[in-house]
Amino acid sequence: MKIRSTALVKGFRQSTPYVNAHRGKTTVIMLGGEAVADSNFGNIINDIALLHSLGVKIVLVHGARPQINQILKDNQYHTPYHNGVRVTDEKALQLVMQAAGQLQLAITARLSMSLGNTPMAGNQLNVVSGNFVISQPLGIDDGVDYCHSGRIRRIDIDGINRTLDQGSIVLLGPIASSVTGECFNLQSEEVATQVAIRLQAEKLIGFCSEQGVIDPSGRVIAELFPREAEEIISATPLYSSDDDDTSTGTTRFLQASLKACRGGVRRSHLISYQEDGALIQELFSFDGIGTQVVKASAEQVRLANIDDIGGILKLIRPLEEQGVLVRRSREQLEQEIHQFTIIEKDGLIIGCAALYPYQEARMAEMACVAIHPDYRDGNRGLMLLNHMKQQSLSKDIDQIFVLTTHSLHWFREQGFYEISVEELPMEKQNLYNYQRKSKILSLQV
Repeated sequence: MKIRSTALVKGFRQSTPYVNAHRGKTTVIMLGGEAVADSNFGNIINDIALLHSLGVKIVLVHGARPQINQILKDNQYHTPYHNGVRVTDEKALQLVMQAAGQLQLAITARLSMSLGNTPMAGNQLNVVSGNFVISQPLGIDDGVDYCHSGRIRRIDIDGINRTLDQGSIVLLGPIASSVTGECFNLQSEEVATQVAIRLQAEKLIGFCSEQGVIDPSGRVIAELFPREAEEIISATPLYSSDDDDTSTGTTRFLQASLKACRGGVRRSHLISYQEDGALIQELFSFDGIGTQVVKASAEQVRLANIDDIGGILKLIRPLEEQGVLVRRSREQLEQEIHQFTIIEKDGLIIGCAALYPYQEARMAEMACVAIHPDYRDGNRGLMLLNHMKQQSLSKDIDQIFVLTTHSLHWFREQGFYEISVEELPMEKQNLYNYQRKSKILSLQV
């Protein structure tokens, strides 16, 4: 009896390419104090430990904004803000250090757990904190002395890399010492961003209360380019007065991701700290779950090469078995590979089509059109068609035709109309399979 594959098996198979893609790469995770205070904090830490076990090099930067606010409130001590930055005087610094230190110990304790009731049972995980970040004072701005609020002076990148290479997680907080032995209160977003840039990290990951950046209709925006992120930031007030910081976690992360992107970090991901498993879903599934800010789209349409044959075969085989596509051998595909255009996402081929020109007739056949089942809701078929049109124009082709048994209506929606076998180029007429009875449709380029 044939056993049906479970959702677990399917998910595991789909995640494998991402496991390989992330292994050995450096990821900086920005964990705000809000995330630490949330009931889902334990799951986030377990997922970070899981990433580490899969070979991802992790630098974890934690904030402490709500914890600092609470300890200041408990001690009835007020700290003003100037341009969205807390002014940290001597007394406030002691309370800030207390809140940040407690948080660092709590995170370290969680990551150090190797008990039977955790997903990482039996694994030894070392967490290293240290003086990797050297700070300096912000100084005086518009007559306001920031006191012990500071900025980064330098980062010991070699030291961090050595620690990561030894298999440890590097944990950094918002407090850093200076060359004079003083301590300064830094913005955790700035620490995470600068560390990611100087480490040349593959990713910067941040957490907020929402699932990512939400559009006016309430849906998550899956991908933003820097210009689009900048427009969202400019439409959102960073702070309403000099006495408070009202910027949201989303806005702060978008600012950080913009800096990271311009500094060379390829992708920045924003996910919810309230959603169990959001980190795993974002990194190990086809479409992710949150918002990513990227220099260039994760998807690209390009001409295929010989290295793409395996991915194309994996994409088209199920359709060939269903009779939707005519079967092609690997040898045939190798000979015709330069006729193919693919859509690639994160190293995976999710769409393909081939263009076979009949130069004398100034016609071309668009064939072997396939889109991965998980991506058929978008406009990727149209993307491929537009690419075929551009290729046809460059080859002085006037007309594209297709032979289809299952996608008649889609091609009609794109402007194709039915033609007869006799209207095909003579070479194609001789190859037409009358048993298959494919519909023939044509489009003027």
